[in-house]
Amino acid sequence: MKRRLRSLARLVRLPAALTVLGDGLTGAAAAGRSRDPRVLALPLSSVCLYWAGMALNDYADRNLDAVERPERPIPSGEVAPGEALAVACGLTAAGVGIAALSGGRRTALVASALAATVWTYDLVLKPTPWAPLGMAAARGLDVLLGAGDRTADAARPALAMAVHTLGVTALSRGEVHGTRPEVAAGSLACTLLSTAVAALPPAKDRDAALGPVEGLGAALFAGVYAVSVGSAQGRALVDPTAGRARAATGTGIRGMIPLQAALLARHGAPRTACALAVAAPLAARAARTAVVT
Repeated sequence: MKRRLRSLARLVRLPAALTVLGDGLTGAAAAGRSRDPRVLALPLSSVCLYWAGMALNDYADRNLDAVERPERPIPSGEVAPGEALAVACGLTAAGVGIAALSGGRRTALVASALAATVWTYDLVLKPTPWAPLGMAAARGLDVLLGAGDRTADAARPALAMAVHTLGVTALSRGEVHGTRPEVAAGSLACTLLSTAVAALPPAKDRDAALGPVEGLGAALFAGVYAVSVGSAQGRALVDPTAGRARAATGTGIRGMIPLQAALLARHGAPRTACALAVAAPLAARAARTAVVT
């Protein structure tokens, strides 16, 4: 049983789910819904949909992985293809269901759109040049999941997370055969843009009235994000080999946590930002024992 659970954990990239916990919370903070107790269930919805996407990814890539990544659960024989598909279906239903119960009709619609985007990415877009845009859209929708009826108010953090994801996904396509300097440069540009969005104050009366603690927290977390992710992408720019691309991708995935913390602080939730930041070292430690890309 323990071995079986470990195989399923590898299938869904268990530790990488830490990087989606802050998406819905960030959207809720931007929409002024941080005190709504129903928001606390949204990270679980995000985790279910993220794990569903990972299981579906391995199902869709099972033939390619048999050649390029035979150690993955399906080609290694640890998990059957049908089982991976069943896990993806079950987790998708759970994610949408939790969103509907915790957020109502509007949240259920956003969750459904997110689920459709995830499935479209894995089954249709992934081998095409549109793949990074599909993944970016999914991440932006995950942020909007927390906004309820005020999705427009969460557009700024959704944009920051989507742009970051665009850069990381584009770079991840070079994990096996290496990337190109222009791709690494584009990913670095995405990181700098996301940093600016997170660090600079929004032009809204409610957020403009936030105190220095929020501004300092946003700047601090944005700085951590920019240095960690930007440095890894800079190394991939200088040396665009598969190893550098793979390392930068992993750093970029874990870097979503300080970016979310910066956005949370900027939108008036510094305590939540600090609590979320605790997940960063946990993600780094977990990544040493489990593959997250």
